[in-house]
Amino acid sequence: MIKAGIIGAGSWGCALGWLLAGNGVKVTMWSALEQEIEMLSREHEHKDKLPGTILPDDMEFTTDLAYAIEGMDFLVLAVPSPFTRSTAAKMKEYIAPGQIIVNVAKGVEENTLMTLSEIIEEEIPQAVVAVLCGPTHAEEVGRAMPTSIVVGCKDHEVAKHLQDIFMNPVFRVYTGTDVLGMELGAALKNVIALAAGMADGIGCGDNAKAALITRGIHEISALGTAMGCSSDTFYGLTGIGDLIVTCASMHSRNRRAGILIGKGATMQEAMDEVKMVVEGVYSAKAGLGLAKKYGVSLPIIEQVNLVLFENKSAKQAMDDLMMRDKKQEK
Repeated sequence: MIKAGIIGAGSWGCALGWLLAGNGVKVTMWSALEQEIEMLSREHEHKDKLPGTILPDDMEFTTDLAYAIEGMDFLVLAVPSPFTRSTAAKMKEYIAPGQIIVNVAKGVEENTLMTLSEIIEEEIPQAVVAVLCGPTHAEEVGRAMPTSIVVGCKDHEVAKHLQDIFMNPVFRVYTGTDVLGMELGAALKNVIALAAGMADGIGCGDNAKAALITRGIHEISALGTAMGCSSDTFYGLTGIGDLIVTCASMHSRNRRAGILIGKGATMQEAMDEVKMVVEGVYSAKAGLGLAKKYGVSLPIIEQVNLVLFENKSAKQAMDDLMMRDKKQEK
């Protein structure tokens, strides 16, 4: 039997643990929070983060990081992006050479401009790092609703191996090797989703939403290709696919936070109300940093930063986007 350790017991970690267990994988789930592990051991359901998804009786829950890592065929790293580096540093001593880590969080580190897989490779050089990205709400995966996703790894054989493990009749898995492009799409779509939510909050309609999605993928693609990624990546599941679902769904914590900001809440008030990590807030400055580094114009991401960190109103940001210099679409 294949054994997997899930590092992080949030909504996505629980959904993927449930999915893998249903595929015949022996799953052990870790959290640093003792109360969370006690609750999961007792209830086999995360009533706060993924209500309605019942985790199987034979799934194990632990606060012992070594127990969740050692001897596992692969690991799923499912902690929020701000904790990726610190968690990876704690994991390092328990990781065997060649052990596979599948990162499923989304973000770019603000001070280094590194993607999460790059952080893991830096902290745990003996590991083989893969990523899982695409239009996937944990709430739907945990209810066995049809979903498609991409597993990416520089070693395509590893990606194909993971494809075999994760795929089932309601969870279609593609493979890819453009890991950087996948991660950029996954991280920056959260920033665009904040903008889409802000537009909803100030009363814009479907026209504005469509424009933000279209111009948003243009910005992400422009940056990604400047960084050497394949443009095809941004017009697939990990680019436009992930962007559509995050901008359009109320499952999206980034969209929900954006709606609150559009209605006048501060960034912190919105994050407190959503009660989950709003990844786009942590990727916004990094996106702007990458734009400056590679000489790419990202007007939507720039305006989101001004709203989040410079007290600009969402309405004024929308007005300024609409009245930018006239240009030909490209």
